[in-house]
Amino acid sequence: MYWTLELAYNLEDAPWPATRDELIDYAVRSGAPLEVIENLQEMEDEGEIYESIEDIWPDYPRKDDFLFNEDEY
Repeated sequence: MYWTLELAYNLEDAPWPATRDELIDYAVRSGAPLEVIENLQEMEDEGEIYESIEDIWPDYPRKDDFLFNEDEY
């Protein structure tokens, strides 16, 4: 299982919080790439509820990770 920004972006609008099966269903319905669906299927399903993409991919960059001054734009 591997995640990239492009793959994780497909789950940004997912209905959080969600279970693994709900995320797979969302990915299929939204037309996400096959790699996203495969990554979700590889996750262990213990009935866990995921609150956000950070629960799936802890290294997902947040807005704070970028040195970008929004006031300039």
